[in-house]
Amino acid sequence: MGTMKWNKLGRIFDPSRHRLPNDCVQFAQSPQTLVFDDFVRVYFSTRAVDPGNGKYLSHVAFVDLRKNLREIIRVSDQTVIPLGGLGCFDEHGIFPINVMRHGDAVYAYTCGWNRRVSVSVDTAIGLAISRDDGLTFQRIGDGPVLAASLHEPCLVGDGFVRRIGDVFHMWYIFGTGWRRFAPAQAPDRTYKIGHAVSDDGINWLKEEARPIIADRLGTDESQALPSVIEIDGRQHMFFCYRQSSDFRNNKERGYRIGHAWSDDLSNWNRDDDNPLLDVTPGDWDSDMLCYPHVFECDGRVYLLYNGNEFGRHGFGLALLER
Repeated sequence: MGTMKWNKLGRIFDPSRHRLPNDCVQFAQSPQTLVFDDFVRVYFSTRAVDPGNGKYLSHVAFVDLRKNLREIIRVSDQTVIPLGGLGCFDEHGIFPINVMRHGDAVYAYTCGWNRRVSVSVDTAIGLAISRDDGLTFQRIGDGPVLAASLHEPCLVGDGFVRRIGDVFHMWYIFGTGWRRFAPAQAPDRTYKIGHAVSDDGINWLKEEARPIIADRLGTDESQALPSVIEIDGRQHMFFCYRQSSDFRNNKERGYRIGHAWSDDLSNWNRDDDNPLLDVTPGDWDSDMLCYPHVFECDGRVYLLYNGNEFGRHGFGLALLER
């Protein structure tokens, strides 16, 4: 495998410069693409304030970019999917949303958030389908298609789906548990990347509780948002990872971009340094790199990602050079 290098092309979307739907302010988290013939639609999660309690609600919007990935054609004026109903798994937010074409429809795998009492949140993965080329999505049901189970007790989310041959493959995250890392602190979560398969994209079989990516930081490493692409006949996964505690304001413990490769979709070899995407001192991504999404457009491989404060200031773009 030759040397690969990410060439940063800068921040391409700053949410503070656009009017976002649903009175959302700041934040364009987890950018994920749907490529059209003459433009690229980038879905992202933004945030509104819940008037009931002052907490955030995550909504999904999109921006359409020309194929140069610089010029903005439009920003959606409404969220593409309403939040879930009272007591549902996605009542308090959808973040992220992963989209893929299937036949003449667009499938969206949503990560639904709901607030808890003893810990802050739980998550699960839902499916919604668009018949209007990704402008709006309708849930296939009120419940999730992948959720907590016997050996994955909490925090199933961040599904990324590709159809390879006749099989749908999902890479996702699952929580190994919550823990108070210091007596006075709220509990923090740890999660790892797993894998599931499906014949129809709806009914999934997990490789239950098998973390497929080796830890670099030890057992308290949290791994999030896997994204998989084939490059020169080999599968490459990009994801983000961090320490499970003291990561919000301590930049040494915050998110970075990880990478692994596989020749059989089962065994993954971690190699974060080839290609390496690192922070840029003094820039919008000086403290943190998170929520990567890798995609191909006109024969080139790109990576979208968020920077400081978990995407508060928008997302940037890098081009793969091989």
